[in-house]
Amino acid sequence: MAKQPAKAPSQRQLRVAEEIRQALSQALERGDIYEPELTRRPVTITGVSLSPDMRNAMISFTPLGGGDAESSLKALTRQKGHLRNHVAQKVHMKYVPALRFVEDKSFDVADHIGALLRDPHVAQDISDNGSNEPENEDD
Repeated sequence: MAKQPAKAPSQRQLRVAEEIRQALSQALERGDIYEPELTRRPVTITGVSLSPDMRNAMISFTPLGGGDAESSLKALTRQKGHLRNHVAQKVHMKYVPALRFVEDKSFDVADHIGALLRDPHVAQDISDNGSNEPENEDD
C-alpha cells in the first residue's frame, strides 16, 4: 500500500502545538519540574509537531548555549511523565499527547551555512555580483 503525501498541519494542530510549547516552556522556566541536569543546563523548547490525531507530540529542544544535547535529552525523557501532567493541567484536551523529545539541529545548520557564506571563495563570488554573466544591450 502506497503512502499518501504528507499534508500540512491544520490550524487547530498549529494552535494546540503552540499551547503545548508554551506550557512546557513555562514549566521548565519556572522550575516546576525538578531535574538537576535541566537546572544546571537549561533547554529551550523550539517547537512542537503534533500527529494528525493529536495523540503524539514531537518536542524539539536545544540546550541554551549550544553543545551536546544527549544529557538534556535523557533528563527530559526521565521527566516525560511530569511534563505530560503539566501539559494536561495547562492545555485542555480530550487526550493528552504522548511526548517525544528530539534535538533541534536547525541552529547548527544555520551556523554551518553562515560559515560557508563567510568562506573567502564564496565571498569573492558574492562580491563579483555576477560579473561573469553577459550583459544585455537594449537598443
